[in-house]
Amino acid sequence: MTNAVINPSLTWQKRSPTQLVENRVCFAGIDSELSIYDTYEQAKKVSLKADSLLYCGMVTGAKVMHTKQKSDIAFLPHESFILAPNEEVFIDFPEANINHPTTCLTIALSKERVAQISDRMNDTCLPNLADKIAVDPNQPLHTLHTQATQQVIDRLTSHFIQNDPDRDLLVDFGVNELIMRILRYHGREALLRYTQTTPDATGLTCVINWIEEHLASPLDIDALSKMACMSRSRFYDIFKRQLGCTPLEYQHQRRMAQAHLRLKKGATVTQVSFELGYQSLSHFSRRFHQHFGLCPSQIAQTRLN
Repeated sequence: MTNAVINPSLTWQKRSPTQLVENRVCFAGIDSELSIYDTYEQAKKVSLKADSLLYCGMVTGAKVMHTKQKSDIAFLPHESFILAPNEEVFIDFPEANINHPTTCLTIALSKERVAQISDRMNDTCLPNLADKIAVDPNQPLHTLHTQATQQVIDRLTSHFIQNDPDRDLLVDFGVNELIMRILRYHGREALLRYTQTTPDATGLTCVINWIEEHLASPLDIDALSKMACMSRSRFYDIFKRQLGCTPLEYQHQRRMAQAHLRLKKGATVTQVSFELGYQSLSHFSRRFHQHFGLCPSQIAQTRLN
């Protein structure tokens, strides 16, 4: 059984299910909608499709997703799945049972809202890279997310459910922040892919490529500034404007992403800690928990057969 920290908002008023597979409770906003699904028995190839862009987040348990592009995608807590409008996905529920239901949530998002926020964020991109890192909104996207993103999801869920006088405004703010974090993550991933194919395109791509190939090494900011052919202050400014964080924060985020991936593939916690340059197992476990809200050992336990 998958372990996870359950959002208290999702258990505030548990109702008797009207159906055992994808029992749905819905909360509407002005131009968004939250749905919470509980599944109480194992099932296969359950269809999910929506007219709008659909954000999906796991709460407890595990699913296996099948899209036109790829089958057998393990979908676990602290991961996100973004489904394009009118794109159908089929879902298996290998763990669900009456005592431990598989719970997930979806948030229907306005495609116009996503495009508006994307345009504003693209204004911060370097002009010669903007067309290289565009995210295709018509393709399903499957990612892990950080504890900070999880907190946004928890807060947004609470705003949808609670009868606050400022509910609609709070939901609006929360939806904007969730979209921003999704776009930031995917823009960064697209830039990383571009960097891997063209590492010498710019000084910034050279630096990103070096960090990726030396995740276990400490960073020397002066050396990275020279590699980018920039002054230290300009390098910091360009890096934060493009990637939304400092080089040290970026290295930490990439270490965590690699740690999560290697643990899911079967590496031990000790192996991953050593390979990514952490001085002690306790230090690695503490940073991992701060980042994801889960212990490294919990990721190993959620591998699906």
